[in-house]
Amino acid sequence: MSATLVARGLAGGYGHRTLFDNLDLSVAPGDVVGVVGVNGSGKSTLLNLLAGVTEPQAGTVTISPTDAFIGSLPQEHDRRPGETIAAYIGRRTGCTAATVDMDAAAAALGDPNPPARADGQDPADVYSTALDRWLASGAADLDDRLPQVLADLGLALAESPTVGAGLSADTLMTALSGGQAARVGLAALLLSRFDVVLLDEPTNDLDLDGLERLEAFVQGLRGGVVLVSHDREFLARCVTRVLELDLIQGANRLFGGGYDSYLEERATARRHKREEFDEFAAKKADLVGRARTQREWSSQGVRNAIKKAPDNDKIRRKASVESSEKQAQKVRQMESRIARLDEVDEPRKEWQLEFTIGAAPRSSTVVSTLNGAVFRQGDFTLGPVSLQVNVGDRIGITGPNGAGKTTLLRALLGRQAVDAGSAHLGTNVTIGEIDQARSLIDGDEPLALSLEALLPSLSPAEVRTLLAKFGLKADHVNRPSSELSPGERTRAGLALLQAQGVNLLVLDEPTNHLDLAAIEQLEQALDHYEGTLLLVTHDRRMLTTVRTERHWRVAGGQVTED
Repeated sequence: MSATLVARGLAGGYGHRTLFDNLDLSVAPGDVVGVVGVNGSGKSTLLNLLAGVTEPQAGTVTISPTDAFIGSLPQEHDRRPGETIAAYIGRRTGCTAATVDMDAAAAALGDPNPPARADGQDPADVYSTALDRWLASGAADLDDRLPQVLADLGLALAESPTVGAGLSADTLMTALSGGQAARVGLAALLLSRFDVVLLDEPTNDLDLDGLERLEAFVQGLRGGVVLVSHDREFLARCVTRVLELDLIQGANRLFGGGYDSYLEERATARRHKREEFDEFAAKKADLVGRARTQREWSSQGVRNAIKKAPDNDKIRRKASVESSEKQAQKVRQMESRIARLDEVDEPRKEWQLEFTIGAAPRSSTVVSTLNGAVFRQGDFTLGPVSLQVNVGDRIGITGPNGAGKTTLLRALLGRQAVDAGSAHLGTNVTIGEIDQARSLIDGDEPLALSLEALLPSLSPAEVRTLLAKFGLKADHVNRPSSELSPGERTRAGLALLQAQGVNLLVLDEPTNHLDLAAIEQLEQALDHYEGTLLLVTHDRRMLTTVRTERHWRVAGGQVTED
């Protein structure tokens, strides 16, 4: 079904705070709109409004035709206790809800004495509508399509949970690894048949193969798409228009063309705004200066006329007064010209993450070694692996989800017991880390207290000042860490890295949940960092931007070096 989603005069936020207003957006079939902006600018809020999950503060959202199927993929996987893979996919594709509605409509149709509906609709019409929606959702053949899609994503289903190492449709989502959950989330998207698709950070936790599949899916959709992503390569390859939510300027703007075109146009627009203000400011300053000079001349003329002119020299006195009046008239003219100037507001400077990585004294020459090391975790085995990390090494680590990258990091850091072979961590190694789960910044304690415990050398005031530099202010520092968004927890982790001295930096998917400006600042900080670096990322632009001298690929429990 061809559908068009239209937002008019939309305002959204939370509580009494408005994040954006007067937003107009039309999403027609074939449109892929990328929504960008700093963390907290309202990107997820906008998607929730478009999906009908929350009500706008002002404005309207309409879909034409009204029975079009809108589907959304939220930022986090929302793994519910007791929910199986099959149930999760049924819920995320909308098939389960469509089935429930159809069953209820069928039951009402078969009831010889059905209760009167509040909307007055005939049960036969309700059933017909529910059946059409059930068919449109793809629920009729979902069970048949599910195994093949999961198998294509490397998640082959066994016939029962106890057969082999494969998963079952009855496997609980909470039992999956982060990478497996990401692939099941991608499977739900690939199996969906929405008329308009809303995606919030769909690239998070996906490996390179998953990213390519996601791109092919988005590029092949005939319906409209609105997506939020901080993956610059994904945006460049997929979006046809860019909606920028500018929290600092309190504005929003829709840019035509793709992502790279948006970057160029935005830079040009910002330069023009700065030039326009500079021209206005210079012109105003010139007029104000000239008016001040005219006033001084006028005042000086009056004083001179009183001081020098004799009482009986009426002609000279009259000439001096007339000269002063002319100067006063020029002052009034100058002030009038100033008042007629079209006021140009100075562009507000955007908040930027000023990030550096604290340095610790040099570690031993050999930072970490693995000699024939084997590590087992359930049915998964990493190794045997023989590797050495030397001081100053900058190593990029890639590989598919579930291949053992996180296990390898734990092994190198001495955090996982070796099952065979040996593993050694060097001396004077000071580790700074952002792990994939952002586990250092979590829990029920307020964020400020969590960081105070991790940074005992800083006073509470210094900790709050540090967090403020990373955009985490009063409404963040007093909230439990677990209630912060993933992006906010990541920024808190970066703050921790800046305050701590480190000589071994370990980053496991650091760009997940970071906004574009913060990602670029992180890349600049990494460029100036002189210690040892272990970088795990699927961000293709980061892989080409950040300088690495060695590259390890992890696949099937083995590690190879290019």
